[in-house]
Amino acid sequence: MDVGAADFARCLPGLRDRVGSAAFLGLDMEFTGLHSAFQLNNQPSLFDSPAERYQKVRQSVQRFTITQLGLAIFSEEESNKYVVHSYNFFLFPSTLGVTDVELTLSASSIQFLSHYGFDYNKFLKDGIPYMNELQEKILSQRLSEGSWKVCSALNMNVVKKAIDEVTCWIAAAKEGDTVILQDLSDSQMLDVQLVLRQALPNVWTQPLGDSEVMVKKVSPQHRQLLESSSYDCCQKELILTSARGFTNLFQIIVEAKKPLVGHNMLMDLCHLHDKFYNPLPESYDEFKKNIHHLFPVLIDTKTVTKSIWKNYHFPRASNLLEAYEVLCSSDLNPTDPACPVIALASDSAQYAEKKAPHEAAYDAFLCGSVLLKSAHLLLCGSTDDAAKANSSFSQYLTILAEYLNKVNFIRGCVSSINFSGEDASCRYPPPLVVCVRGWPRLNERQIYQELQPLCRFDIRRLSENQFILLSNRFKHVIRVLHDYKDHPKLQISVYNHWRHSPHVNCLLNTKPC
Repeated sequence: MDVGAADFARCLPGLRDRVGSAAFLGLDMEFTGLHSAFQLNNQPSLFDSPAERYQKVRQSVQRFTITQLGLAIFSEEESNKYVVHSYNFFLFPSTLGVTDVELTLSASSIQFLSHYGFDYNKFLKDGIPYMNELQEKILSQRLSEGSWKVCSALNMNVVKKAIDEVTCWIAAAKEGDTVILQDLSDSQMLDVQLVLRQALPNVWTQPLGDSEVMVKKVSPQHRQLLESSSYDCCQKELILTSARGFTNLFQIIVEAKKPLVGHNMLMDLCHLHDKFYNPLPESYDEFKKNIHHLFPVLIDTKTVTKSIWKNYHFPRASNLLEAYEVLCSSDLNPTDPACPVIALASDSAQYAEKKAPHEAAYDAFLCGSVLLKSAHLLLCGSTDDAAKANSSFSQYLTILAEYLNKVNFIRGCVSSINFSGEDASCRYPPPLVVCVRGWPRLNERQIYQELQPLCRFDIRRLSENQFILLSNRFKHVIRVLHDYKDHPKLQISVYNHWRHSPHVNCLLNTKPC
């Protein structure tokens, strides 16, 4: 179900009820870009520590924004049966009284989403506004000080026209006279009212319907009475609620403390923090602490499925949709009546009939479905048939205990980020060292291109004629050691700190190669 700015306020009470009664929530997002090219070496690397990777992701998150957020609400209707309501929320940064937000578009990301049918008109024209706590604080202060600022260039022209019209009218108007301003959008109605009230102490404004504002000439004393009325649509709290937009739902999700399920969800969590909570902190540890406070139970289906692939003999899946299809395969559990039943609600029924990869609501549905099917597989391997037949989500959480709060870490020195403890290191092949002879001015890219037909390595310069190679596959290490053992210009061997470190060689006054 698609939800834009026009429908969001109407849908919010129902969403609050569904989130409150949910077993868990599936989450997915689409962005205007992934890895910022503004900073050099911003791509994920096996050399990255979690703190270093966080800094890379943080720089990208500060430049890009969310185009679409998918939320799949999984409700446990009865034992082992789940009904799913899955929503596409189109989002666009708030332009209401806050500093104008700059956002970056990555050409490859825009092309990718366009290929999968993303509707940019809904993003740009009907995107739900949002703001984080810092932006709300600035807006609240401006409202208290009466220093409202129109940030939208489109609204600015409308406001100027309204001021000119009201200024001409009020010179000859009497107390009680009114004039109607027409053809205004929701944000324009608010901007016009606040600017007119700020500029003219003897007018009062009131919305009429969805696109009109009535301006009335009043005495200053009558104006004071009207300002204290509980029916004033320009009350500070009402304005803040409107400006928060999607952040109102984010706060509902945070308060509900339901398990949050995603797939490779580090980038998603960074955007949640930055866009709806507070700007991302510089400290990696503070970021982890904040996320764990907001979402005490996180489940990354990539972390879960990576482990399951090792224990079950079926094809590896390279993406979320493939993981879902493998887990749904009749070859896996052809006659198991205890499998969880997942039923899509009528407002999400299109996903039962047609695949929609990289549509956020569909991918959020896949996240939750992959979780349930993976948990069932794990339960089957550890309990008897009676327990399987009456399994509940609380049982699934118990069987998933070792995966909770461990978010997959793509190409780095740890396998996952543990939001409730220390990050666990993973076992990778030993690093290799390349000693270059007779090939002047060789750089990392040239070595990468040289080795690319054989295997993939991440490369970092160690000294003028030495480079470190890292791979996450043992077979690649074995292959390159074998194929380059007699190479005339590239001597490749397993890295030894005492032999190859430039610092050790300097202290011992020895040659590195």
